[in-house]
Amino acid sequence: MSNRTYGIIGTGAIGGFYGAKLQKAGHQVSFLLRSDYHHVAENGLIVKSVDGDFTLPEVDAYNDVKKMPNCDVIVVALKTTQNYVLAELLPPLINENTIVLLLQNGINIEPEIANIIGNNTLISGLCVICCNKVGQGQIHHIDYGSIMLGQYAANYQAAGITEQMGEIARDFETAGIPIELSEDLLLARWKKLVWNITYNSLSVILNARTDEIMANADTRLLAKQVMREVLAGAKSCGRILGDCVIQKMLDHTENMNPYLTSMKLDYDGKRPLEVEAIVGNPLRMARKAEVDLPMISMLYRQLKFLDIRNRLGTAHNR
Repeated sequence: MSNRTYGIIGTGAIGGFYGAKLQKAGHQVSFLLRSDYHHVAENGLIVKSVDGDFTLPEVDAYNDVKKMPNCDVIVVALKTTQNYVLAELLPPLINENTIVLLLQNGINIEPEIANIIGNNTLISGLCVICCNKVGQGQIHHIDYGSIMLGQYAANYQAAGITEQMGEIARDFETAGIPIELSEDLLLARWKKLVWNITYNSLSVILNARTDEIMANADTRLLAKQVMREVLAGAKSCGRILGDCVIQKMLDHTENMNPYLTSMKLDYDGKRPLEVEAIVGNPLRMARKAEVDLPMISMLYRQLKFLDIRNRLGTAHNR
């Protein structure tokens, strides 16, 4: 086992789950928390998982980034709606050898982080997981759990499989986390968007779980049509995803346990939705290449309306 140390920025469902798995496997992990800092500092973390429940009675918990120890890998697991705080949070944790691992949904979020961390290595992890935070220090892992790693290079040039990616992959694999490595982060991001744009958007707009969307012939067809537009968006950026990706995503969702997407959970909790990272950014990238994505544009405008109305507290009961 390596002696690499990890710092988790954003101990929610994703950061809490993967950080807890790393600690359980024997890695040194520090956790930055906000609202449930005192609870976790006193009681630790509880993970209910399809792979087996476990508890960490003691964790290295902090509520001030300046008090955290230097770590070899900083794992950013905040929602992208909170990325504005990273310019303040990351610099105190960075030295010349620090690697930043971004576990976030969406696309075109790396350039902003790269500006903050300068020449430090930036790796993104695309998580295929059904996982929710269900209480203070309590995480419910429902299904899946793999991560695809890709290294960011300027303008999303394909960076290949790097040594740093391999080292982190080995650490995660020792913790029982399946890892894939991608030579081309932009291609991997667009592939993930085939699912994320489709089901995150539709789950909020239709007020539906993934299984409900798949069980209805009309919404299943709608999902398929949205996916075709995501493929067109990827092509506009020079990344080709075959039609087989669509069928794979449909089959994957059909076999998934009934699930409320992260965006639907945020909507129900009246939290800001990750509309820009997941839907707005890919739209803008396609438009820059003079490619129109009308269905995704419609989803984007609907989500913007619902997000604002919901957080203003004027949404009607649905």
